[in-house]
Amino acid sequence: MKGLLIYIFAILFFVSGSIGRKGFGPGEQEWGFVEVRPNASMFWWLYYTTADVKSYYDKPLIIWLQGGPGGSSTAYGNFEELGPLDTDLNPRNYTWVKDYNVLFIDNPVGTGFSYANAASGFVTTNAQIASDLLECIRGFYNQLPKFKSVPTYITTESYGGKMGAEFALVWYRAQKAGTIESNLKGVALGDAWISPIDSVMTWAPFLLSTGMVDTEGFKEIDTAAKITKNKVETGEWETATNYWAYTQSVVLETTYNVDFYNILEKIKYSNYQLSPQSVLYYDGDTIYRNFIQRRTHSLDSLMNGPVKEALGLKVSHGDQSGTVFDYLTEDFMKPVTNIVELLLNETNLNVFVYNGQMDLIVDTPGTLLWVEKLKWKEADIWKNVSIREPLVVEDIVEGYYKAQANFAMYWVNRAGHMVPRDNPAAMELILQDLTSHPNKMNKSKN
Repeated sequence: MKGLLIYIFAILFFVSGSIGRKGFGPGEQEWGFVEVRPNASMFWWLYYTTADVKSYYDKPLIIWLQGGPGGSSTAYGNFEELGPLDTDLNPRNYTWVKDYNVLFIDNPVGTGFSYANAASGFVTTNAQIASDLLECIRGFYNQLPKFKSVPTYITTESYGGKMGAEFALVWYRAQKAGTIESNLKGVALGDAWISPIDSVMTWAPFLLSTGMVDTEGFKEIDTAAKITKNKVETGEWETATNYWAYTQSVVLETTYNVDFYNILEKIKYSNYQLSPQSVLYYDGDTIYRNFIQRRTHSLDSLMNGPVKEALGLKVSHGDQSGTVFDYLTEDFMKPVTNIVELLLNETNLNVFVYNGQMDLIVDTPGTLLWVEKLKWKEADIWKNVSIREPLVVEDIVEGYYKAQANFAMYWVNRAGHMVPRDNPAAMELILQDLTSHPNKMNKSKN
């Protein structure tokens, strides 16, 4: 199997036809590290677009931030969701690289190929994450300065949305102040961990409405969720993270191990053995390994084998991911709705929210709750006047959207947590809207 993998890679390597730097797989690529702070190095990996254009810089730059925290953009986002190759190294026909330049960043420091040389290299707050990301972009521009003028958009998933929202705000402020030369235009928050407690509090009713639990199961989950909410309201943030994991374990027990990332995924029967009470004593690393980690053996082998070799990297991929989460357990359950409000009130960036209808971990009812509570200048118009339209691809309703000014929300059908993978047709339209002028989307009731 290993020999076959190397053989496939060799073919892809030599037939790519690119005139620039060779990476892993087809097309022209670039990658590198940025020391964002002492003992803290962040890894980025760029895929130049394969679109038929005179210049790469004629197409926008799309940045992808994975969730977790501790999930790798260069691994999971790239090979599982939207990069040019899937985990079996087959070409992905809906890859974003066909239409955009795509930049994957392993973030926060310690995630994926990014690494910390000391404890001080890890972050403990979302603000520190945003600051590191801005430094990473500065380093990226230092190496590839022609991208400074290219329209750029941050796209995110899950906890990546929490990180990406604040990143977009600090980047916009720096851009406006003239301390960075760039062309940031928008941010998309996909199934985003913006208001964690709104997600947790809607798990029970969502599962009841979809038939995943009965009334007794609903009561068990709702009771656990209310304890979590109490910890949030009293500011016991690290304990709130443990009770979030506790509530998740109650869900797994009552549903016989439902897939939190897509409730319609087939699961093997399991008489759930993990005691929810024991979860309350987990440390951050253990919580990460049991409730966050989406790694597979094949993906680990790919990143620490052919990919690492092809890119000439000396660090191992994913060794510090659990440590990343451990350092952020105090910050994990804190909301950033105030950051989204600042984005809408202070900036002219496109701010998009999208959610898969079959996602549980960040369910659509919870997302709609925090969106409708946002305090921004056109909130009442968006809620009461703007029309919710169908998102149609080849006569198929792939979802719905509702837009006003520079804000839009998308409800995505037939998708779970990983919208780019589950419904690429809908995702393609969302990206087209994101990278176009927002006024094209404004539709209101007469």
